[in-house]
Amino acid sequence: MKLTSLTAAISFAATPLMAADDMSVLLDWFINPDHGPIIVAQELGYFADQDLEVEIIAPADPSDPPKLVAAGKADLAISYQPQLHLQIHEGLPLQRVGTLVATPLNCLLALADGPIQSPADLAGKKVGFSVGGVEEAVLGSILRHHGLSLDDVELVNVNWSLSPSLMSGQVDAVIGAYRNFELNQMEIEGIEGNCFFVEEEGLPSYDELIYVANSDTMDKDMIARFLAATEKATQYIVNHPQDSWEIFSGTSAELQDELNAKAWVDTLPRFALRPTAMDEGRYAAFEAFLHKAGLIPSQNPVSVITIDVTAN
Repeated sequence: MKLTSLTAAISFAATPLMAADDMSVLLDWFINPDHGPIIVAQELGYFADQDLEVEIIAPADPSDPPKLVAAGKADLAISYQPQLHLQIHEGLPLQRVGTLVATPLNCLLALADGPIQSPADLAGKKVGFSVGGVEEAVLGSILRHHGLSLDDVELVNVNWSLSPSLMSGQVDAVIGAYRNFELNQMEIEGIEGNCFFVEEEGLPSYDELIYVANSDTMDKDMIARFLAATEKATQYIVNHPQDSWEIFSGTSAELQDELNAKAWVDTLPRFALRPTAMDEGRYAAFEAFLHKAGLIPSQNPVSVITIDVTAN
């Protein structure tokens, strides 16, 4: 027995520990407070606790991440609920598997003391955007709410430079500006912005930032473990806002500024406390809204759009 036990012990010691699962996550933008739960989960070892080795990648083009996931180039992408509805109808094999930010952040942003005091004032004006498709659809809906259409404005792709293009006069307004980020950025520059909130301009409420995966090839177990780690990180952030800010901002000198500190405070109440939870009514309502607006040819059932990866 002693020999057998010793042999077993030696054999166990010589066996390498099971390797963590490699997972790639494409962000929607450069790292910013919207990604707090992901970064905190990484820094506090919550991914490692779930046997995950997570590679976090910022995109060169903010419209690329869902397309790359659809092409099998990454496991998860951070994307936007409105964009997901459109891309599924375009034939991309994508599904929502979790929520990161559970309220709209998007707004139509103009200068507070400028000529755009209502979206109706945009007739003949230039509107900047960064992500094609979804932002054009959102803008079109806002314009229709005020008796206009996309044909009444000139769209300008300003890529990353939403508020700079507005402050410089390159455009008269921008769509896709985040109320927790661009408004603070302009305030720091001494310029007051006027945010027209999309959910007050004819759009139903929706999840701003979601996790999307390839509906054909996703690893549900791995994704469920990822979401468990981010849920734990979100709980930590809510319970320890200052400590979590120091952990988050400590990952890069570029994050340690007034803008990110302000955005962190504004973003905390918007993180999804239960990232795997599904609001089927919300997704059905937004699908119906897009169909009524003529932006999609038919209505998909909710089961096509979103999935609970934790369900048996």
